[in-house]
Amino acid sequence: MKPNKEIHPPKWADLLLKWFCSERVIETLQGDLYELYEKRRRKSSKLKADYGFVGDVFSSLRPFAMRKLWSKHTNNNAMLRNNLKVAWRGLIKHKMYSIIKVSGLSIGITACLLISLFVIDELGHDTSYADSERIYRLINVESNPQDPGNWTAHQALTAGLMKEQFPEIEMSGRLIPYKWYVAGDNQVRRSDRTQNTYEEGFAYMDQELLEILTPKMVYGTLEEALIKPNSVVLTREKSEKYFPGENPIGKTLILDEDVENPWVVGAVIENNDKNNHLQFDFLLTLTDEEFWRGEQTSWCCSNYNTYIKLREGVNPLVMEQKMAALMRELYIPYLKERGNQYWEDVEKYREYNLQPVNDIHLYSRGISDILKHGDIKIVWLFSAIAVFVLLLACINFVNLSTAKSANRAKEVGLRKVVGSLRSNLVSQFLTESILVTFISTIIGVVLAGLLIPSFNAISGKSLEMPLTEWWLIPSMIILALVVGTLAGIYPAFYLSAFKPIEAISGKLSRGSKTSTLRGVMVVFQFSCSVILIVGSLIVYKQMQYMLKKDLGYDKDHVLMIQGVNSIGDKLDLLQNELLKIPEVKSVTASNYLPVSGTKRDQNEFWIEGRSKIDKGIGGQMWNVDDDYIETLGMNLMEGRDFDKFSNRDSTSLIINQTMVRELGLEDPVGARIQNWRGYTVIGVVQDFHFESMRDSIGPLALRLDRYGSVVPVKIQTTDMKATLTAITNTWDEIMPNQPIRYSFLDEVFESMYDDVQRTGNVFAGFSILAIFVACLGLFGLSAFMVEQRSKEISIRKVLGASIKVIFKLLTFNFMKLIGISLLIAIPISFYLMQEWLSDFEFKVNIGWMVFVIASLLITLISILTISYESLKAAIINPVTGLRSE
Repeated sequence: MKPNKEIHPPKWADLLLKWFCSERVIETLQGDLYELYEKRRRKSSKLKADYGFVGDVFSSLRPFAMRKLWSKHTNNNAMLRNNLKVAWRGLIKHKMYSIIKVSGLSIGITACLLISLFVIDELGHDTSYADSERIYRLINVESNPQDPGNWTAHQALTAGLMKEQFPEIEMSGRLIPYKWYVAGDNQVRRSDRTQNTYEEGFAYMDQELLEILTPKMVYGTLEEALIKPNSVVLTREKSEKYFPGENPIGKTLILDEDVENPWVVGAVIENNDKNNHLQFDFLLTLTDEEFWRGEQTSWCCSNYNTYIKLREGVNPLVMEQKMAALMRELYIPYLKERGNQYWEDVEKYREYNLQPVNDIHLYSRGISDILKHGDIKIVWLFSAIAVFVLLLACINFVNLSTAKSANRAKEVGLRKVVGSLRSNLVSQFLTESILVTFISTIIGVVLAGLLIPSFNAISGKSLEMPLTEWWLIPSMIILALVVGTLAGIYPAFYLSAFKPIEAISGKLSRGSKTSTLRGVMVVFQFSCSVILIVGSLIVYKQMQYMLKKDLGYDKDHVLMIQGVNSIGDKLDLLQNELLKIPEVKSVTASNYLPVSGTKRDQNEFWIEGRSKIDKGIGGQMWNVDDDYIETLGMNLMEGRDFDKFSNRDSTSLIINQTMVRELGLEDPVGARIQNWRGYTVIGVVQDFHFESMRDSIGPLALRLDRYGSVVPVKIQTTDMKATLTAITNTWDEIMPNQPIRYSFLDEVFESMYDDVQRTGNVFAGFSILAIFVACLGLFGLSAFMVEQRSKEISIRKVLGASIKVIFKLLTFNFMKLIGISLLIAIPISFYLMQEWLSDFEFKVNIGWMVFVIASLLITLISILTISYESLKAAIINPVTGLRSE
C-alpha cells in the first residue's frame, strides 16, 4: 500500500524502515504502517500522525525484521552484542573512571545543546517576511576619519525619491521607531472609556512599508491598513485588550488625552514574531503627516528609517552606488544654497549601505538606530565556549583511556593471540566510547531541560526545550555518534596497536605514566579555564567601574514618574503638591534624561554668524526646566542656572564642557551660538554621561522649557515605602483615571548594561563548568597515577621518605603543567579582553592583579583536586601497597 501522494509520512523514517527490514517483511510491514498513518491523519493533525509513524518505525526495528544481508553476518551481530556486554561490564567495574567520563561528557553535551538553541534562535531573526532576501534597510555611512559614523535616519523624501528614480526598486517605505510626537509610548484609552493605560511600542509607519513586511492580517486588508490619515494598526494582542471579542475596524483610540485627534483602527495584524527586529504593537500612519511646514519635501532633517525592496536579480552593491550618487546630487546643492560647509564632508565621505533585513539583528553594532539587537560576537563567544567545554570533556575521555592503557594491554594481547583483528579491537573500543557518549547524551538532555530557565536568565532569552520537534532525537543520536567517535578514535587506534608479546609480557606498563600527549591535553584544558576566569574577572571589573564611576550627575534616590504627557495643564499642580511632601527635595519635568529610553534631539551648532563659514558641530538639544540641574545633582562649572521668572532665559542655553571645546569658546558665558536660531550661553555644566560608556560624551545644550513626559523626583528618606505611598496618593488625587507608573533612575541606568552583565554571567557560568570538567580529568589522572605507582610509593616509605616528599613526588608534574597553562593563557586572555574592552570609550585598566587572582585560584583548585589521592597515598601503610606482590 502506498500513502496518499499529497499527505505522506516523514521520508527519513520511511527510508530507515526500508534500509533495516528484509525483503520478506518490508512490503507487509510498510503497508500496515502506511495504513495506520492514513487513519491517524484523518483523525488528527499531520504533526501527530508523523510522530505516530516515527514511533511505529522505531518499534518495528527488531531482529526478526533484519535485512537478509545482516543475517549472513551473524558473527557480526554476536560480536556487537559481545562488545556492548564487555563495554558495560567495563563501566561497572571501573566506576570512578566511568563517572568521570560520563560526568564530563554530560556537561559538555548540556552546554552544546543550550548554546545550539541560543544560536538557532539568534540566527533565525527576520526570516518570516515574504521575499526577505530582497528587503534592505538603508544606512548612512560617514567615513570621515575625524568623525566616522553609521546611522539609519534619513530625510522624509528619501524613500519616495529613490523609488521614483530607480525602477530597480520595487517598493520603499519609512519608519519612525523612536520617541517622536506620538511615537514611543502613550497613555491609551478607547474613546468611549475614561481609564487610561500606559503602552509602549508606538511607531510611525507608512503604508508601503507595511506591504513590504507583509504581516498576517486578522481584521482589515493589507492594502488599506494605513492608507487613511490618523489610522492605526494594532496587533492581535492589543486588539483583544482594548476591543475584546470585537472587530475593531473603524473604532477609535485616544492617545495622551488628545481628544481632538483620535486614531482610527485601520487593521489588526497577527502578534509580532518574537524574532523580528521590529516589535511594535501600534503602527501609526504617516499618510498626510507633516510635523512642520515643508518637512515632507525638504532635505532639512533626518528622522525616518528607510526600507527598500529590490526587484529580483538586482545587485544591491550597484544600487548603493546609484542611490548615493543621487543623494549627493540633490543634497549638496541644498547645503551650498544655505552656506552649510558640511557639503564638503558629504561629497568626500558620505555613502549608502543596503543592509539585508536578515542582518539587522546580529550585524548592527556601530549603527545608530535605537533598536534592541543581538551581536554576532556574542553568538561566536557562546559557540566557542560550548565547543571548548565539550572538547575539554573529550580530552578527559582520551586522557583516562590512554592512561589506563597498561591495564588493558594484556587484554589486547590475548585477543590478538586468539585471532582478533585490529579492526575488531578498534570496533570494541569505539563501542565503549559510543556507549559512554549515549549515556552522557541522555543525561545531557535532562540537564539541559533543568538548566534552561537559568540559561534564559543569563542570555536574556525565552528558550524552550524542543521536545515536540521531530529533529531532536535524530540530532541527539547523531551527536552521540559523532562525539563518541571523535573522543574514542585515538584511544581505539592507540590501544589496538599494541604488539601481543610486549602486551602479555607487561613491557607496556611504563606507558601508564604521564605522556607528552596527555600533558599537552591537560595544559589545553587549564589554559581554557584560566582564559575564562580572567574574562569573568575583567567583565565584572568593567561592570563595577561603570556602575560606580562619577557620571557627572547623581542617579541615586531619584524617582522617575512616567506617563506625565497626558497631564496637560496640571503639571505645575503636580510638582507643587509633590514638593509639599517633606521627603521630596526637588522636582523637575523633562522628556530628556541621561539614561536610555528617553528622548534625544540631534542638532547642528555654530558660533553665531559663522554658519556659512564653519562646519557645524553636532550636538544634543534638551528641553529642561529650571529645577533640572538641581534635581539631578549636576555641577555648574561657570555661569548660572535658569531663572523661571526671567523672560530672557527663553533664548538662553546652558552647555556642557564638550560643547565649549568643540566650538572653541574661550569665554563661554555670554557667548552667542546658534542652531536654527540664536541663543545666549548663560552657564556651563560639567560633562555628564548621557549615553552608554561605549561612547564618548558628546556636545549638549540645555534649553528652558516647562514641559515633559517624565517627572524626576529627588527623595531623601529613611522610609522609602511611606514616601512612595505619599507620592502615589498625590498622583491619584490629580490623575484618578491613570495609575501611577514610576521607576528609579539608578535601576534604569543599570539596565543599560544588561548585555555586559549577561556576558559576565556567561563567562562566570562556563568558567565553573570548564574548571569542573578539567578538575574531573585531573582527579582521574592523579588517582590512576597513584594506583600505578603504589608499589614505588610503598618502597620509598619503607626507605624513609616523608609525607612531604611523597606528596611533592605525586604533585610536581601536575603543578608543572598548571604553570605552563598559566604562561600560555595569560597573554591570550590579555589580548582577548583588550579586544573586548576596545568597544568601550570609558574602561578599566586590566592590571596585573587580575592575572594574579586567576593564577592563585586555578592553582588552589588544582592542588585541592590532586591532594586527596596524593595525601591518601602518602599516609597509607606501605604494607598495604606491597601486599599484592
